[in-house]
Amino acid sequence: MQAFGVFIVSLFMGNRFVAAFPTAPSGKFSVTASHNSNFQPHGPVALAKAYQKFNKPLPADLSAAIQGLGKRQSTGSVANVPQQYDSEYLAAVQIGTPPQTLNLDFDTGSSDLWVFSTETPSSEVNGQTLYNPSSSSTARLLNGETWSITYGDRSSSSGNVYSDVVTIGGLTVTGQAVEAAQKVSAEFTSGPSSGLLGLAFSAINTVQPDRQQTFFANAQPNLQAPLFTANMNHQADGKYNFGYIDNSEYKGSITYTPVDSSQGFWGWTATGYSVGQGALNGQSITGIADTGTTLLLLPNTVVSDYYSQVDGASYDSSQGGYTFSCGTTLPDFTFGVESSTITVPGLYMNYAPTDNSGVTCFGGIQSSDGIGISIFGDVALKSAFVVFDGGNVQLGLASK
Repeated sequence: MQAFGVFIVSLFMGNRFVAAFPTAPSGKFSVTASHNSNFQPHGPVALAKAYQKFNKPLPADLSAAIQGLGKRQSTGSVANVPQQYDSEYLAAVQIGTPPQTLNLDFDTGSSDLWVFSTETPSSEVNGQTLYNPSSSSTARLLNGETWSITYGDRSSSSGNVYSDVVTIGGLTVTGQAVEAAQKVSAEFTSGPSSGLLGLAFSAINTVQPDRQQTFFANAQPNLQAPLFTANMNHQADGKYNFGYIDNSEYKGSITYTPVDSSQGFWGWTATGYSVGQGALNGQSITGIADTGTTLLLLPNTVVSDYYSQVDGASYDSSQGGYTFSCGTTLPDFTFGVESSTITVPGLYMNYAPTDNSGVTCFGGIQSSDGIGISIFGDVALKSAFVVFDGGNVQLGLASK
């Protein structure tokens, strides 16, 4: 698969012409991934969002847990996913001329740059900053181009597409496809996030009839190095660097492993895992590195092995996942990267209380069997310094 475009991306589509010209004087830039202080972690919600993102129906137990939560927090209507839970990390992106600043969720598990806009129905907006193409002198509607993302509950987000200037840090892409929402799924309706910036491969961009390039694909030729890094932190701000590797952000060395981009994701294979102080076994785990998924979602055999070493842990059908006493000290989880390892602290595996009592907690590692793909989400990725190398199509991981 051709993962990324050339310096100038041009599509002649009748009167629809898209040309992306990246400019960055230094060839590198950084952007803060700000921790959302209003983020309210909730285990079943985080798990349900993963199912929805990958267009899988919710299992009956998880669906019942979500519906029960919705009933408790509404006056009779049941939301597919409760609306008050939002993205944990947000980064500032400037769109248009003059620039309009929107806080977006950087998502290595998708390839659309979509935003709330002035075309979004007011009933689906709740405090987000809106992209207003009519206020941008560089915005141009791409006639006939539309986008749509369908979720596992058959809800969707969709709209039309503009070409406009997009700037992150010190790098500007002129002629970037910006997908303006005319319909927004309920799970995105509340909170400060104004949309998503996809950082997976352009092959899974949803614009039709002409698939568009991601921001990174367009920016890549003008970077010092064709890569970006993610340095997420537990309950604290993190950073994305584009075009360079900051050696002060990790210790030891970076271990690289090949990426399978055939499905459009940053797919890779871990070389084994261990729980607590146990030795790394040789059971490989193939999955994707996804900053847009919160939990660590692995095969049920791996998950049950982990919780077998947690006193009192069990699958809780009322929550749709594994739970345990909040006072339990959890073991670390280690996964192999070629001949090296990354350890997820046990602290990260305690994701959130199941209710206000704080007695029972929902685990940060859950089964991926119902989704069909293992996902190394934020619970795992915030344990490492991660290099997304588009030039060599590989991942690099190092200890913090």
